[in-house]
Amino acid sequence: MTRIANIISTASYLPEHKVTNEDLIRHFTSLGNPDVIGKFAAITGTRQRYHAPDNWATSDLALPAAQEALKRAGRKPEDVDLIILGTDSPDYITPATSVVLQHKLGAINAGTFDVGCACASFPTAIACASGIITTNPSIKTVLVVGAYMMHKLCDRDDPTIFYYGDGSGAVVMEAGDKAGFIGTAMQADGTYAQSWGIFSGGTFEPANAESIKAGRTQVKLVNRYPPEVNALGWPKLFHRLAKENNYSIEEVDQVLFTQVSKTTIEAASQNCGIPLEKCHMIMDKWGYTGSACIAMALDDAISLGKIKSGDLVVMIGSGVGYNQTAVAIRMT
Repeated sequence: MTRIANIISTASYLPEHKVTNEDLIRHFTSLGNPDVIGKFAAITGTRQRYHAPDNWATSDLALPAAQEALKRAGRKPEDVDLIILGTDSPDYITPATSVVLQHKLGAINAGTFDVGCACASFPTAIACASGIITTNPSIKTVLVVGAYMMHKLCDRDDPTIFYYGDGSGAVVMEAGDKAGFIGTAMQADGTYAQSWGIFSGGTFEPANAESIKAGRTQVKLVNRYPPEVNALGWPKLFHRLAKENNYSIEEVDQVLFTQVSKTTIEAASQNCGIPLEKCHMIMDKWGYTGSACIAMALDDAISLGKIKSGDLVVMIGSGVGYNQTAVAIRMT
C-alpha cells in the first residue's frame, strides 16, 4: 500500500505578554527615534506581538504547541517516533533543541533532529517528515514543530525588535492512503548570507569579549533585503510547484506565506495569481513569529474555517541567507 504523509492535527501557542506598537513607540521616542515603529507598522501591518517569559528557552515555547497537537491527534508522547523542530533561535548551538523538547515532552521512543534554515524551516520540516514517512514503514507518528524566540537574541534598543514576536506551532503527521503531501520546491541564494543574522558565536567567529561588546552575538539587520526577493521569489516557487506536481492555480484553496510583511504578501499574491483572501495573515495580531509563523497561520486558518478537510494548501517559507521552501499538501 502506498504510504502518503498526512497532517492529522495542528496546534499553536502564543505566550501571554503582549507588546503593542504603542509600547515600542514610547521606548524608541525616549531614545530619540520616534518615527521608526510607525514606518515598520505601515509596511508590515503588525500592531502587536507577544513575548515569552525571560527565563524561558525556545524548547519551553515549543512544548505547549507540541502537547496540544498530540492531544488533538489522540496520541501520547510515547507514541511519537520522530520529532523535527524548525527554528533559528535554538536553546543552544549544540545540542539540538529538538532533543531538549523530546525530554520535556516525555517522548521516550522518539528520535529527533533540528531544521535550521531560518523562517523557511517549517515547510522544510514538513517536506522532510513526508519523505521519511513515505519511505519508512516503521515511522508511524512524526511531530513537526516550528518555534521562534528571536526577541531574546535582539538588542532591546534595536528598532528591528519590532518584528520579533514569540510563538510556536506544531503538526502531527502520519501515513495514510488518502491524498496528503503532494510535493516540494526549494531555492536559495547565499549572496544574502551576510545581510541579516547572528554573526558571532559559531565557528566563523566564536563568541568573545569584543564580539559581545560590539553586539555581534545578537541578531542584526546589516543590509535590507530587496522586496522582490520574496515578492518575486515566492511566486516563482509557487508556479514551479504547481507545474511539477500537475495541479492548477485554481485548485489551490489557501497559500500561507512567511508572515513578515502585509505589503509583500499582497505583491506575492498578485504575482501568484491568487486572490488575497486565499492568503491568510496573522502578523497583524501576533507579530512576526519567524520559524513558527506558517505553522501558526495554518492552525489559525483551520480554527477560523478558512482551511477545511480536502483543501489544497501551499506553504511558502523564506528565511535569511536566504532559503526559500514551498510545499503543497491536501488537508485530511
